[in-house]
Parts: sequence; C-alpha cells; structure tokens
Amino acid sequence: MKANPKPKANAIRRAVVKVGSNVLTAEAGLNINAIQSISSQICRLLDQGIQIILVSSGAMASGMKKMAFSRRPDAIPKRQAISAIGQADLIREWEKAFERFGYKVAQILLTSEDLASRKRYLNARNTMNTLLEWQVVPIINENDTVMVEEIKLGDNDNLAAMIALLLDVDIFFNLTDIDGLYDKDPRVHVDARLIPRVATYSRDIEKFAGDIPGALGTGGMLSKLKAARKVTSSGIPMVIARGYRPDILIRLAAGEPHGTFFVPRERKLNRKKCWIGYTVNPRGCLRVDAGAARALLHNGKSLLPSGIVDVEGQFPVGAAVSVVDDRGQPIGNGLVNYNARDIRAIMGIKSSQIKDRLGQKTYDEVIHRDNLVITGEKAQC
Repeated sequence: MKANPKPKANAIRRAVVKVGSNVLTAEAGLNINAIQSISSQICRLLDQGIQIILVSSGAMASGMKKMAFSRRPDAIPKRQAISAIGQADLIREWEKAFERFGYKVAQILLTSEDLASRKRYLNARNTMNTLLEWQVVPIINENDTVMVEEIKLGDNDNLAAMIALLLDVDIFFNLTDIDGLYDKDPRVHVDARLIPRVATYSRDIEKFAGDIPGALGTGGMLSKLKAARKVTSSGIPMVIARGYRPDILIRLAAGEPHGTFFVPRERKLNRKKCWIGYTVNPRGCLRVDAGAARALLHNGKSLLPSGIVDVEGQFPVGAAVSVVDDRGQPIGNGLVNYNARDIRAIMGIKSSQIKDRLGQKTYDEVIHRDNLVITGEKAQC
C-alpha cells in the first residue's frame, strides 16, 4: 500500500472522474492509450493525496467491438450478454494500467435498486469509503448484465452524479470527446462557441445541448447537463472537458480553466437530503395548492395535509414521493409519514382532524421539512 501524502490546504480531497465510451473505445476495441493516459493521471493525483472514484463507461462498446457488432442489439438479453463480454476486457485493462504505478482497483457494478434502498445505499458508501481508505481505486459502472428498465440508472453521467453525492466529493470531472458545452453542436456547426462557465442552470442551457448521444454511448450532452444540475444543486462543482487533452485531469485539479465549469450552490446538502432529492426514485406524487407551494418553496415549512389536493400512486409509509404545485410544476421530493391510502383520506383537512379521520395520528405533517428537498426537477403526476 502506498504512502498517502497529506493534501495541501484548500486542495481537492476527493473527486469523481467519469470517462465516456467515446474516449475509451477505438476502432479496434478499447482505446488502450486513453486508458493508460487517464490511469497515469489518476495515479499522479493519488500520489498527491487526492482520492479518486472512477466511473468508467465502455463495457457495451468494448463488447460490440469484440463481437464485431456494428450497432447495439435491440433484445435486452443480447445487450446484457454484450455488456458482460465487454466488462471483462474493460476492468482487465484498467487493472493492468493501474498496476504499472503500484495501485490496485476494485470493480463495482450497480443498479438503481442499490442506490434507492437506504440500507443498500449506506452499504455501498461504506464499501467505497473502505476502498478509498485502502488506496484502492473503485471503478464503477452500471450493471448492464442484469439491467431491466425498472432498475436502470439511465446512463453513466447520472450514475457518476449519484456517486458524487453518495461519497460527498469536492468536484466531478466529466471527461468526454468534446471540449465542453457549446452554444450549438460543434460537430455540425463550425461557428459553435465554447461556454466556459455556467453559473446558473436554466432551461435555456439545455437548448444548447440538444440530445445527440455518441455512436457508442448512451449519454449525450443533455445527460451531462442533467448530471451537472444534480450535483451543483447539492453544492458540488462539475467540469465537462475533453478526455483526450494531455494531462487534462492534472490541469483541472490544479485549477486551470479547461472545458465548461458548472458553479455549485454555496451550501452543500447533507447526505440524507442528497439521497432523498437526487438518488431515490419517487414512488408517487402529491399535488398541493398554491398556499402550500409558497410555504414549501419560500418559508421552509413542512407539508401538512390541508395543502394536498391530489395523490397519485400507491406507496407505503416512508416512501419517497415527488411534490408538485397545482399547475404540475415540480417543487421537490420527500419521504412521507403516511401511506397513499391514508393521505387520500386526510388530504385537505387540518392536522388536528387526522385522528378523527384515521383513528390515530402519528404525525402532524405528511412530509416533515427535514425529509423534504426542493429540487426543481421535472416531476410526473
């Protein structure tokens, strides 16, 4: 085990590095040069005392190349089989690359179920923290081999954002095959201009991205912007940069301005609220009236039954639900103190009347403020 130098004051303590498929694959299969370059840079950061969590795409792309497939199979079992073939090559090449510098790696494959369950979420965090203490590099990917739609994370941009929140990192480096966010697609428009800094996330920013994924990956620029929204709302900065640039991670870690930097909110959310707001999947939806919406958004109040006008879905006590206003605009996510049936029974009444309606009253609030996160994410009701 390597000695771990003490990080300098104000230096990055811990970072997520996500590398996309188009960086990690070449015409003949995996891009070994890219893997060696990125692993070399990560090891230099490790030598500086910075802990790195690597989220690596490339399994599906590697398997497609190995099996000479020109496009992704449509059938889920075939896609899962391709991922299994490619994942073996992917982790082997990363392991070989890090061994050159005396560092070990660990493979972690996740589904949304692993992060949506609070117990499994905490277990995953404890495992990864142990690996980081041992100076072993966690290499994380979605478990495509067992993936079905219900437990799909979506793409590795989203997965990396979740890992950044899970492990309370200081910055998220998202390495892709273009220099950052442009005002239009640079692959189509020669006059496209790089946007070096995004201080305030807005829907207008999403218009710049479009939704054009690479030929091998599932996540285009729009998925990266959604990941940026998730982490910056929780107080973590993110950078999108070209993974091919020489020593790009070293330069970014040193504070050099490359790519697009997404400015975080000043105050970090605590770990539990990160999980509620941006990791767990809502199992239902509560629609509230205008007065309740104002109380939640502007006055820091809990959600009382009197403000609820509609309930969608079936869910138990303690489930995560989305909260929207009377026009369907998103407010946030929260953990409920009552199940869906009981909320339907008490919606619109005062807290003092809950016992009369249900026969008992366990809480005054349907969602306590401590278990509510204002997200602004799109909610469905």
